[in-house]
Amino acid sequence: MLAAIALLGVLPAPGQKLDPIKWALAFEPAGGVAAGSETLGRLTARMEPGWHLYSLTTPRPPIATSIALAANPAIGAVQVYQPKPKRELDPNFNSETETFGGETVFLLRIPVLKEAAAGAAELTAQVRYQACNDKLCLPPVKRTAMARLAILPAGPPSTAAVPDGYAAVASKSPAVVEPAPVTPAPAAGQQGLGAFLVLAFGFGLAAIFTPCVFPMIPITMSFFLKKETVTRGQSVFQAGVFALGIVVLFTLLGLATTALMGPFGVVLLGSNPWVNAFIAAVFIAFALSLLGAFEITIPSSVLTRLDRASQGGGVFGTLLMGLTFSLTSFACVGPFVGTLLAASVQGGGWRPALGMAGFACGLASPFFLLALFPSLLRSMPRSGGWLARVKVVLGFIILAAALKYLSNIDQVYQWNFLTRERFLGAWVVLFALPGLYLLGFLRLEGVKPDENLGVGRLLAGASFLIFAVSLMPGMFGGKLGELDAYVPAGAGTVAAGESGPVWIRNQYETALETARRENKLVLVSFTGYACTNCHWMKANMFPRPEIAAALKNLVLAELYTDGTDEASQKNQQLQERRFATIAIPYYALLDGDGKIIATFAGVTRDSNEFLAFLKKTV
Repeated sequence: MLAAIALLGVLPAPGQKLDPIKWALAFEPAGGVAAGSETLGRLTARMEPGWHLYSLTTPRPPIATSIALAANPAIGAVQVYQPKPKRELDPNFNSETETFGGETVFLLRIPVLKEAAAGAAELTAQVRYQACNDKLCLPPVKRTAMARLAILPAGPPSTAAVPDGYAAVASKSPAVVEPAPVTPAPAAGQQGLGAFLVLAFGFGLAAIFTPCVFPMIPITMSFFLKKETVTRGQSVFQAGVFALGIVVLFTLLGLATTALMGPFGVVLLGSNPWVNAFIAAVFIAFALSLLGAFEITIPSSVLTRLDRASQGGGVFGTLLMGLTFSLTSFACVGPFVGTLLAASVQGGGWRPALGMAGFACGLASPFFLLALFPSLLRSMPRSGGWLARVKVVLGFIILAAALKYLSNIDQVYQWNFLTRERFLGAWVVLFALPGLYLLGFLRLEGVKPDENLGVGRLLAGASFLIFAVSLMPGMFGGKLGELDAYVPAGAGTVAAGESGPVWIRNQYETALETARRENKLVLVSFTGYACTNCHWMKANMFPRPEIAAALKNLVLAELYTDGTDEASQKNQQLQERRFATIAIPYYALLDGDGKIIATFAGVTRDSNEFLAFLKKTV
């Protein structure tokens, strides 16, 4: 609320347009330039206090300034120069950017052609830029500045001198700057931060019941509660510091992820084959370890040093105990952490750090609560065979999760090895095996031949088998609801003559041409082979009767942006150039000439919201 009030102070009143930068163009020498010589154009940007724009060479994500002259028969190719920009961390993008503030002069070295007629030539500088202050950024805009250049009869040629402190940016031929891209709207229906943090906290609570963590609860708590010289209040404080050690470790892990990948660089991680291969390899290693193939442990030398340091007592020693506990338990909580990080980085920004903090709070919560209510220790279930069973079941589940990341690689490279049928067949087996194990048909650690089958184990085993059987219709073209977002798509584009909509794939210009010929609008879907939200929309939103009816009146084009082929690269460049985003799914409604009618970002479960977008007209 306070942030919103602060923003109101910098926003214009209703009906006013916020435009904090003014542009002016002038030429040197002021008296004119002879045909066949060069003139120096001075393009001045005057910015209101507190505002800045970005250099012509600033790294993304901000929109770099671009400068060109409109085509004119009197001039040749133009060279643009900029002064040295200020480089620093930009809080709007959480990355280093190059900016100009106050009054900044850009120089244009303009050759006047020998055949140019004497007289006044009207030249127009065209600028595309993004203005920001320390509280907000405005959408990219295009502005022009016009001035008259006096062209004198041809004489001895002369060159324009560029003063020191300026650097050439790019050689620009006279051309019209492309229209400013549409600023993407917030992703509709995206999971809110609150829901994400609840999920992260739930992951932390679930990790408590793993074989590496659960047995440590009574041992660790007895360390605090059995000290005769410590009061209950001090025990609670020590337990809080211990929990803080857990939170610190996992939050630092999230911060490291954010720092390495950046708030915008994570957008493509969900489809990056190398990232998916790494996650899949880690998950397979964890799964095999949980199934008993080998044991993953932190080097004993590291744990021994931390343990010795923690024996010193005091707040620092207790904090180190929390760090040691976190490292010791990582073999079991690693799969939870990996899954959460893989999900959070696709959301970008600070989600990895916040997600890890939420996870760590869930993991550390029992230690603090048991310090408040030590009598609860007596009511906790004892460690036993059930923990071994949790370990085995978790191994099968993580193998199934690893298959999802392998499927992403297969789809991006379009190998078509892990088809929908094969993927679901593997999932049927991987989810049936823990069911058979819990029912005693599969002999692994944790289930003894003569052990009675309890009601809880019976119901858990039956649940896994029911879930495995429910996947089988999807192998034969059946819909799986929410799960369709996580499994490979079916046959793909519907052929002409079938009941479903016909999508023109990776052919943007063809779609526009078809729209002009049929006098229709074009729905462009920027999508991805490994994009779960894209899969969900195509499997669950587009087939709805009201949506399908609206799609019949449109020319449909799906442009994949996450592949390794040339088409994906062109589609990504098109999306970034026209819409200033590479996020998927992203939908745009255009007319046959490419004019943008409306855009819709992200996934939504509200069919009325998406239908309203589809029905927008010129």
